[in-house]
Amino acid sequence: MIFVYAIKSLSRNYLYVGMTNNLERRIAEHNNGENKSTKAYRPFKLIYSETFPDRISARAKEKYLKSGIGKEFLKMLPD
Repeated sequence: MIFVYAIKSLSRNYLYVGMTNNLERRIAEHNNGENKSTKAYRPFKLIYSETFPDRISARAKEKYLKSGIGKEFLKMLPD
């Protein structure tokens, strides 16, 4: 199982989209500052997640969420 997820910074206007095989561990890594690209934007909350059976389909969804229309979709989600 592969998770595609989006997290939102609680301190700044920043969205991050990624994929992982262990969602809880990955969110903890972001909030603990273990990821260089998100460290400055801590803390985060999970705003979106979806499960996929394989990396290929998960990567397609991740690419969509990182696109302009995908980012707009994420911004429309309720807090």
